[in-house]
Amino acid sequence: MKVRGVHHAYRRQVVLSGVDLDLGPGVLAGIVGENGAGKSTLLKILSGELRAQRGTVRHCGRFGYCPQDVVLNDALTVRQHLEFFRVARGLPDLRHAAEVMEVLRLTQSADVRAGRLSGGTRQKLNLTLALMHDPQVLLLDEPYQGFDWDTYQRFWDLAARLRDAGRSVLVVSHLAYDAERLDELWRLQEGVLQPAKAMPA
Repeated sequence: MKVRGVHHAYRRQVVLSGVDLDLGPGVLAGIVGENGAGKSTLLKILSGELRAQRGTVRHCGRFGYCPQDVVLNDALTVRQHLEFFRVARGLPDLRHAAEVMEVLRLTQSADVRAGRLSGGTRQKLNLTLALMHDPQVLLLDEPYQGFDWDTYQRFWDLAARLRDAGRSVLVVSHLAYDAERLDELWRLQEGVLQPAKAMPA
């Protein structure tokens, strides 16, 4: 994914003022910044949900996007959500979704309605929906909120597996949790990305 000169403002409030970013294959990267720094706006632009007022975003291959706000139908079960997205994405089966569910320990909740799931389990489903089509670029906005410690560790294990399989993974958070797990880390400050950490090759 290559991002060049991305600008965005809400009326007179400038949020992004020239964001440049390169995310290569086999990289687990992070972006941190204070609340209100524009992290979610940037992710929406990277995912195509929001159009940048200036600049370009280019990425190759399938991408997955896990937004910070979980959008689920409370009347549908976990399994029904997966089937709906399977059809929408034209997937032949749910094999990859089943693998993700097993890692996150979501399998036992397959027949539970979303409205009866805990916040952390809803987030597991949110993440599974973003990963079920085996994306080559994965954009994650605060993906582990609500997770217990075991699931938090499982999330990072899953992220490392994706990186090792050649996927590009970008995790956005307001704090640099487990920065040592990342290959690259940037800070979004005053509308631009600044390197916060350089890992040795």
